Amino acid sequence: MITAKNANRKFKLGMHTYTLHLSGLGESWGFQSEGKTFEFEKVINLDKLMDMCVEEGIEVIHMTLVDLDDDLSDGHLAAVKAKAEKLGLDLELNISFNAPSDPRVNCTIEESLEIAHKLGCKLVKYSTDVEHPHPLSHSCMCPEAMAQMAKIVIDFKKNIPTIEKYGMKIAIENHCDLFADEVIWMVEQLNHPLIGACCDTINSLMMAEGIKDCIDKMAPYCYCVHFCDNRVFADPDGTHSLGCAIGDGDVDVVEVMKILREKAPEELDTIDLEIELPLSGYTIEDGRKEEIDAMRKSIRYMHEVLDIGIKGR
Repeated sequence: MITAKNANRKFKLGMHTYTLHLSGLGESWGFQSEGKTFEFEKVINLDKLMDMCVEEGIEVIHMTLVDLDDDLSDGHLAAVKAKAEKLGLDLELNISFNAPSDPRVNCTIEESLEIAHKLGCKLVKYSTDVEHPHPLSHSCMCPEAMAQMAKIVIDFKKNIPTIEKYGMKIAIENHCDLFADEVIWMVEQLNHPLIGACCDTINSLMMAEGIKDCIDKMAPYCYCVHFCDNRVFADPDGTHSLGCAIGDGDVDVVEVMKILREKAPEELDTIDLEIELPLSGYTIEDGRKEEIDAMRKSIRYMHEVLDIGIKGR
């Protein structure tokens, strides 16, 4: 069991739809050839996913525009909202500004706020897609990145009246493009009670940044968490970080939850499960089964060991 200053603090259990990306949900990342992007066939749609989440004990769906099947009509968004409300599910929207591998997830702040409002989302998470120069390891707060971040801050400030009107929380992620200190700088520049950070528990490795250091820094600003676990190992081909079920990897997820329970603000009310299994080693059909199995194993672990989740226990 968790033992920390706020050991009894409760969180809803959410899931990033990217967890089932081999089934066509979330985003088709890492699926490019000769400058073209490709999509995994969608074998689970949003309607089916919502039913599945209720059955499996998921309370919040952290979704992308991909999950809306290119239908952003008012009627479709209203229907998604109505079904989520009927099932007692909360919705969060995950947005990128310039994701290179799957442009379907890209959107402006203005457009995404309107879509999220029509869906009844409680939170919108943004990946900024800031580009850092080579070498990466010592590029935190470098002039090239700062110039991009300053423009993004200005764009968010322009949209604060809409954010306030809709009362939605905003979270800026340490995606594979921002150091923890850079996310914190942006949040502090915006200095608004509805704007915080999204901490992904594995993405810091992509910035040559330590996981614990990143979580320690970001926790006081977190309005959203992408809760991941990876196996990290080295072999003759190099150093690898491979996604796995929560509790099976090398992230000390028990310690991560202690930190979040102690340091995160009250605005953090949901922990979003995210799994990114390796793309190779099985057929697409077997990979989809592996994703479902890893999802279920993670839900059990997060319920029973990490005490995450309120309903459906």
